[in-house]
Amino acid sequence: MWSLFPSERRKTDMAPFPAESDPFRTLQRRMDRLLDDFAGDYQWPFPNGRSNTMPTIDVSETDKELTIEAELPGVDTADIDLTLMDNVLTIRGEKKEEKKNKDYHLTERTYGSFSRSMTLPFDADSTKVKAAFKDGVLTITLPKPPEVEASVKKIDIKG
Repeated sequence: MWSLFPSERRKTDMAPFPAESDPFRTLQRRMDRLLDDFAGDYQWPFPNGRSNTMPTIDVSETDKELTIEAELPGVDTADIDLTLMDNVLTIRGEKKEEKKNKDYHLTERTYGSFSRSMTLPFDADSTKVKAAFKDGVLTITLPKPPEVEASVKKIDIKG
């Protein structure tokens, strides 16, 4: 597992390789060393492939509505912009950095602007959309139009 994190390898892995070792293993170790030299102890900003400031969401659905919950810890309600245009719901905002005169030993919290858009599966009426913000969670409720409610029918499966 540690081979996935080149900068975390033990110093014994950095020893010269004997000539009779597997050439592919030698190539892999040399590539690891090259990555170590290039990246060093740099902390990649997006370890899971996306910005830490992008809100994580849960989407749930009932017969009558679609509910979207977005986690926005540390964001003020005034810094959130929610728009609905052409069936695309967009959550924009900014998590502002708290200016404090401190000598930090470690900083893992992220700050900055974020934007998250999603296409809705139906034509939503923007006048009926409800949004509430409590304890760092933005809850958006989108009622389904009557034609969507009527068009969804359960199909029995025979087997």
